[in-house]
Amino acid sequence: MKSYRYAIIGGGMAAHAAVQGIREIDSSSPIAIFGEETTAPYRRPALSKDLWKGDVFENAVLEEMGANTHLHLGERIAAIDPGAHRIRNSLGEECTYEKLLLATGGLVRRLPFDDRDVQYYRTVADYRKLRAHTGEGKRFLVIGGGFIGSEIAAALAMNGERVTMLFPERGIGGRVFPDELSTWLNDYYREKGIDVQSGVEVTGLEHQEGSVIVHTNLARTYEADHILAGIGIVPDTILAEEAKLSIDNGIVVDRFLRSSVADVYAAGDVASFPQPALGMNIRVEHEDNTVTMGKHAGRNMALQQSGNDAEAYDHLPMFYSDLFDLGYEAVGRLNARLETIVDWQDPFRAGIIYYLDDTRVHGVLLWNVWEKVDAARALIAHPGPFTRENFENWRLSMN
Repeated sequence: MKSYRYAIIGGGMAAHAAVQGIREIDSSSPIAIFGEETTAPYRRPALSKDLWKGDVFENAVLEEMGANTHLHLGERIAAIDPGAHRIRNSLGEECTYEKLLLATGGLVRRLPFDDRDVQYYRTVADYRKLRAHTGEGKRFLVIGGGFIGSEIAAALAMNGERVTMLFPERGIGGRVFPDELSTWLNDYYREKGIDVQSGVEVTGLEHQEGSVIVHTNLARTYEADHILAGIGIVPDTILAEEAKLSIDNGIVVDRFLRSSVADVYAAGDVASFPQPALGMNIRVEHEDNTVTMGKHAGRNMALQQSGNDAEAYDHLPMFYSDLFDLGYEAVGRLNARLETIVDWQDPFRAGIIYYLDDTRVHGVLLWNVWEKVDAARALIAHPGPFTRENFENWRLSMN
C-alpha cells in the first residue's frame, strides 16, 4: 500500500496551489493529487474567457509541480477513512496519508427534467465539445443569465455565433447586480446580437426534425441546435458527507482551513470558511479565493505536520469578469437583495456600486473601474457606520 505525507483530492487550481504552499515549508515529502479529469491542472476561467479570444489551451495549463509530486489523473476517489487515514479509489486500491486536503470543487447544477440534450459547462472537455459545434451556423441557446451563462453567451456571440439567452430573473446577473444595471445589460447584450429573453423558466426539451424544442413556463417555445446550461454549481461534498465531516453549504472549516475531522483540510469552491471582515462564513467560487486558499491550506498542512503553528486565513477574495467590452472586479458579498448605493462616473459604463447590510459595507462592485480592489477590501473591513446619508464621507475615489 502506497503512503503519502500529503494527499489532495481534486486536480484543479486549488490542488495545484496547495502543492506550492506545501513546498514553501516541506521541500521533499511525497504528495499525491487525485483528479477525476484526465488533464493536468489548468486555469478554469480561461474556458469562458481567454480561449474565446484567440488564446490557446496550452497557456492555461499550470506549471509542473516538481519532484516527488504524484499526479493521478482520471482517478475517482470512492471513499476516505479519516480514522485510518486511508483513501480508496473506484478500483478498490488504497493508500494512506498523514494530512489530507479536500479540493473537490463543485458539481454542475442540473436542470430538473430529462436533460440528455443539454451540455453543461465546467471542464476543458466541455469547452472542446462546445468548440466542435461552432463555426457551422448553428443556433445556440444558453440557459442561465448568471456568471457562467453571461460569459459563455458573450464568448459565443464574439465568435459570430447565433445565441439566445433564457433566464428567470428580470435581467442578466439579476441575483448580483442592482436592477437598473441588470436590466440595462439585457439591452446591451441585444445590441451585441444576442436574443435575450428574461423572466423565462425552461421546463422541458423535446426533439423535433433534427433540432431541439425548448419548452418554458410561458406559452412560447424556442428552437435551437445546441443547448448549453450555465446555472451554477453545488459544492461537491459527497466524500466529506460520507466521512461525517461537518457540512453547511460546503465543507465547514475553521480559520486555519481545518475541517471538523483531524488531519483533513478543505479549500476552494467546496470550503465554507469564516470571513472576519464580513463576520460570517462564506463560500466563494472564484479564482482568487481558490488559488489563495489552496496555497494557504498547503502551507498549514505542512506547518502543522512539522509541529509549527498554523496561520489564519483572513483573505477577502475578489472576482472579475469580462462581458464584451465591459469588465468588472468585485470584492466581498454581492447580493441584489442587499441595500445598494450606485455611484456612476459614466452611467452603466463606469462606476462603483456598494452593497450595505445594516451600517456595514459587505460588497463593492468596481464596474470598469480599476486598481481599487485593495481600497474596497479596506472599506469592507472598516466597522463604519456607513449609510446613504454619510456617503460623501466614505465613497471611494474613481481616479
